[in-house]
Amino acid sequence: MPGENLSRDEARERAGLLSVDGYEVALDLRSAVGEADGEGPRTFRSVTTIRFRANEPGAATFVDLIAPSVTAVSLNGEDLDPAAVFDGSRIRVEGLAEENELIVDARCAYSRTGEGMHRFVDPEDGEVYLYTQYEPADARRVFANFEQPDLKAPYRFSAQAPEGWTVWSNGVGELVDGVWQFAETKPISTYITAVVAGPYHYVTDSYERVLEDGSKLVVPLGAMCRKGLAPYFDADDVFLVTKQGLDFFHEHFDYPYPFGKYDQAFVPEYNLGAMENPGMVTFREEFIFRGKVTQASYERRANVILHEMAHMWFGDLVTMQWWDDLWLKESFADFMGSFSMVEATRFSNGWITFANNRKAWAYRADQLPSTHPVTADIRDLEDAKLNFDGITYAKGASVLKQLVAYVGRDAFLEGARRYFKRHAYGNTRLGDLLSVLEETSGRDMASWSRSWLQTAGVNSLTPQVILNSEGRITELAVIQEAAESHPELRPHRVAVGLYRRTPEGTLERYARAEVDVDGPRSVVGELAGAEAPELVLVNDDDLTYCKIRFDENSLSALRERLGDISDPLARALCWSALWNLTRDALMPARDFVGLVLRFAGRESDIGVLQMLHSWAQSALAHYAAPQWREEGGRLLAGGALRELRNAEPGSQHQLTWARFFTSVASEAADLQLLQGLLAGSAKIDGLEIDQELRWSFLDTLSTYGAADEAVLGAELARDDTASGKRHQVRCLAARPSGAVKAQAWAQVVESDALSNALVEAVIAGFQQPSQRALTEPYAQKYFAVIERVWDERSIQIGMDVVRGLFPSLQDSTATLEQADAWLSGHEGAAPALRRLVLEARDDLARALRAQACDEAAAG
Repeated sequence: MPGENLSRDEARERAGLLSVDGYEVALDLRSAVGEADGEGPRTFRSVTTIRFRANEPGAATFVDLIAPSVTAVSLNGEDLDPAAVFDGSRIRVEGLAEENELIVDARCAYSRTGEGMHRFVDPEDGEVYLYTQYEPADARRVFANFEQPDLKAPYRFSAQAPEGWTVWSNGVGELVDGVWQFAETKPISTYITAVVAGPYHYVTDSYERVLEDGSKLVVPLGAMCRKGLAPYFDADDVFLVTKQGLDFFHEHFDYPYPFGKYDQAFVPEYNLGAMENPGMVTFREEFIFRGKVTQASYERRANVILHEMAHMWFGDLVTMQWWDDLWLKESFADFMGSFSMVEATRFSNGWITFANNRKAWAYRADQLPSTHPVTADIRDLEDAKLNFDGITYAKGASVLKQLVAYVGRDAFLEGARRYFKRHAYGNTRLGDLLSVLEETSGRDMASWSRSWLQTAGVNSLTPQVILNSEGRITELAVIQEAAESHPELRPHRVAVGLYRRTPEGTLERYARAEVDVDGPRSVVGELAGAEAPELVLVNDDDLTYCKIRFDENSLSALRERLGDISDPLARALCWSALWNLTRDALMPARDFVGLVLRFAGRESDIGVLQMLHSWAQSALAHYAAPQWREEGGRLLAGGALRELRNAEPGSQHQLTWARFFTSVASEAADLQLLQGLLAGSAKIDGLEIDQELRWSFLDTLSTYGAADEAVLGAELARDDTASGKRHQVRCLAARPSGAVKAQAWAQVVESDALSNALVEAVIAGFQQPSQRALTEPYAQKYFAVIERVWDERSIQIGMDVVRGLFPSLQDSTATLEQADAWLSGHEGAAPALRRLVLEARDDLARALRAQACDEAAAG
């Protein structure tokens, strides 16, 4: 559609022309229930009044709106012909005055893709629920606006809704004569406005704090979910973490929470983890747990709650000027989410999760051909959509963690305080942040920024140890290397730890030194003369962002004694480094699987254990030599079952091993055990078979043809909920049948009837490592249809299809050649589409290199 992909240049030109004084948005959502009128999409009425100024009277501009139709447009009291000024995504307005009032009356469409005003019908009770999701630019699907982050304005929303519904928005609302009226917001960007409406289950609380000037801050708290999830909703824990976060940020930011109330909505079919709409934060409802989960799940939820809360200051109060500086909010929120969680909540081991989980996301993204500096070059909205990635979030957060080590915690937080006060309700760029950090730290931030924010790629750090005849260190140096494609060597503040065996048999650190690594070789003088270590751990305590490598002696020690490392963070760092070696084809996949089988059972940190299980599955599916996969699968299933039976009954470790066993089971005896557990004829002491675990069993049983459509239908009748429907759809698509795969393909590629959540479920079921032969015919079909899918579907669904259906399981040079042929033959395709294909192609090439490494290990 012309004009839908707003460019940076267009946004810059419009911002130079306009300033926006305010919006009034009136929505009529009564059409969300009952029968839809006529053919075409179900729509709602949206009437928007925009008051804005133009610094060039007589100039022309455009207003963003994606809608099926526009009923009326008036500019400064003069009616305009909608057919003449509206092209489907923009309204052209000419002859601007110095002060302007534009009124747009439109019919906007409810969404089924999680973009704009999403409409969900609960299959359990038929209730309808609405919520909005806009980032980066889908507010224009709900009301006419200037859709760019640097045209901030106050908003006043109102809404009519079906009887019995409640409506929420960014400001406090009340029902007046049948219309929900909301308090005017502070100046904010379009993408963080929000509306949530429906018969949600709503719980309230309050946060109070005496500020330094003696005044009292009162923040009304709310939390909501669908009525069907109310029995599982632990709102007390949500409020506990919320209050702990508000305490932490008030103590460290010295800027009172500026947006009045603080509602948090857990909504269905959500594409993201959460969204930081001020006063109206939205989360995916999967953070409400229907079954037993481990502490890692609660930690993840707490991290996301605090991540979004950090955005109230980094992103909402102070917003990036354009999406180039998306990192100014996302990197900070990702870092502050872990920082606040570790210091203010019960999840004091959050830095272990950060090192093991978040950084793995960053390391992968930073080695793709699409890697980019933390401060990216974002040409348009499609670029922006794809840059919500591991660089912008996890690498940026890792770099900030390194920055704290570089400038000091106090200087970093004082810089944040000055940044908020100096730029409140405004828009910023990189230089605005660097200037306050230079003020508070006295450091040269320009050179640091050039190395860490304005170049791409990840360095590897390897210890080099020279011993004397007495077995003591003569010299220990750190060798820094970079990929040929991104040869930048960076300054790293690192800790180097020396480990050896204790009389009790554990591997303990007995010496540690911090050093500035700068250049290809840096000597750690402080460790000269120390006794010879069994293990040298570069980047101990995870101060910097790098790939850790080992000298031969250290690697040998890890192969034999990895489980003996007593410090959980050091152990997690070693696991992460070994996984990077496997991905880089420097360690055979079967060796990594062997380490998991030997040592994962001793892992105390449940989040690390879950990550090891995920990595082991990836190693088997993508990095192991094809001829070893069957044996590797048997070994993993056998090891998982052994650990499951040995785990403490009822423990979170038992549950984690049960889920892992389920995911790798394939032999007849293993499938029979799952069927027995499902039917109740088999039992493992302490293992509660709740509804979520039942669906996990059925997922595997469906994949191997041991659960048919009738069995799945019966299970859906038992769990006739939105969650149950998603599980059933995934299981149906997982069945080992050519007809099933053809139907699944048609459902997501040839039709747009399914919602975003069900598209995701079908794709997950379609792609099964054990069904490579069944999906082989779809490799060629994939490359034939993706450009059409990208052009015809929303960007979110397009991303889901292009990423999810790439033939990664057809891991051969032939598939690689097909990808190369598509890329060379479609140089004019949308850059965002080409990026997705290029990334998937790179993952496939990496897998083939790892498979060759693993095959060579077989001899």
